[in-house]
Parts: sequence; structure tokens; C-alpha cells
Amino acid sequence: MKKYLFTLVALLFIGVLAACGTSDDNETDNSTNGDSNTSEDATTDDASETIVVGATSTPHAEILEEAKSLLAEEGITLEIEVYQDYVFPNEDLASGTLDANYFQHIPYFESQKADKEYDFANLGGIHIEPYGFYSKDIKSVDDITEGTVVIMSNSVADHGRALSILEEAELIKLDENVEKVDAQVKDIVENPLNLEFDTDVDAGFLPEFYERETEALVAINGNYALQAGLSPTKDALLLEGTDSPYVNIIAVRSEDKDKEALQKLVEVLHSEAIQNFINEKYEGKVVPVAE
Repeated sequence: MKKYLFTLVALLFIGVLAACGTSDDNETDNSTNGDSNTSEDATTDDASETIVVGATSTPHAEILEEAKSLLAEEGITLEIEVYQDYVFPNEDLASGTLDANYFQHIPYFESQKADKEYDFANLGGIHIEPYGFYSKDIKSVDDITEGTVVIMSNSVADHGRALSILEEAELIKLDENVEKVDAQVKDIVENPLNLEFDTDVDAGFLPEFYERETEALVAINGNYALQAGLSPTKDALLLEGTDSPYVNIIAVRSEDKDKEALQKLVEVLHSEAIQNFINEKYEGKVVPVAE
């Protein structure tokens, strides 16, 4: 009888302990769940906003890479999509694939808006890439002979820029009634050396023409010159001045022009830290623009 009584008491004691354990466990679980929810809420509150920016590789994507950590400090995650052409970055911006792009100068931007009816806004200029003419064999303006071929990109927005350089060097004369940025080959009124113009080359292939067409003058955009290992200040036969209107900008859809994260992107790119980076890395091959 005592044995059964002892067993019963023991079982009751174990039951009480189990109940207490369950209660403690429940409290622990509830406490844990509460902490988990708090943690998730905190994570949600502190989560950084992500912006996707399209850029050509050099120097645009390189500059954006440098800006990543500065934007992260502002709670903004920057994703960079690298392009090798001048067409898709605007198409992808228009479609919503990108939040912004950084690859084009103002005349190209304006011409694309007019031609494609893009509803874009210019958030600000970031840098200028000195644009110039390069040649393997021609070492000075005096060596340019009659009938020399001048190779320019098929981007009409670049033609006025290239022709203005030739006019500055007194190789041609443009119609004074035409705005320099809008000038085309047809607007040449004096061409004493009978220079021949090839304007059918995609901008990305211009460095290849420079290597192959050794006796030609090849107008190469600054970023493609850098990618090809050319220094505008050292290797260009003819180079535009620093007062160029062809500043490279951050472009966005007009509906997003006031978006805080995109405004912060431009602010960071205008910062002293990024300006110093551009000056130190490119040594005058790319010139920062502060606004």
C-alpha cells in the first residue's frame, strides 16, 4: 500500500513539474516570438532602398562602384547594370528595368528624347570626357594630307562635337548659321583638304578602326578611348577644350525625378570624395563636374 501511495505521489510531483515546465516553455516561446517579430520589424525599418543604374563600363560604372559605399551609409543599395552600347540603357530606363542611367552627354540625351519621345529628366551633370581625334600614323595637324578619311560614330549627336574640333583646328569651316552642337557633315562650307567623312561606325567599334585604319583620323568618345588604353590628353591628335557642353548626366524617368534615393545618388556623385576619386584615377582623362 505504501508502495502504491509513494508511486502516486511521485507521479503527481512529476506532473506538477511538467506543467511548470510547459508554462515556462510557453513563456519562453512567446518571448522568443515577440523578439523575433521585433527583429523583423527592425529589419524592415532599417532595410535599405535599392536602385538599379545602367552605365557603360568605363568610367561610368567605375565611378558608380566607388559611390556604392557612400550610398550604403545613406541606406541605399546601388546595383549597377553594365552596358556596351548607347541604345539599350535608354530603352531599359524607359521600360522600367532601370531606375536611372549614367552614360550619355546632354546633346545625345536631348536627341534621344526627341527621336524616341522618351519622357526623361536630367538630374545633373557628373563629368566630362574629353573627346578627340586619334591616328596611328598621323602625328600632327601638318601631316594631314588631302583626301584623308575622317571616321566618326553613327550617333548624329556626336557629329557637331567632332566637326567643331576640326573647325577649331582650321581644317574645315562650318556654316555659321548652324548651331555647333547640331552641325552635320552637310553643313561644312569649306574643306580645303577635301577630307572624306565616314559616319557609319558604331561608337563602340571606333577603337578597332583606329587600330586598322592607320592613316585615318578617328573621332573616339572618351569612355571608349579609355577602354582601349588611350589617354585623351596624351594620345589624341586633336582634343576638345574643357568648356565642352557635352557633360555626362544622370538620366531618370520624369515621374521619378523627385525620388529621394535618386536625388541622393546625384548628391553623392557630386561629393568631394567622388570628385577626388575621378581626378586621382583618371588624371585629367575624365573631368568631374560639381553642381
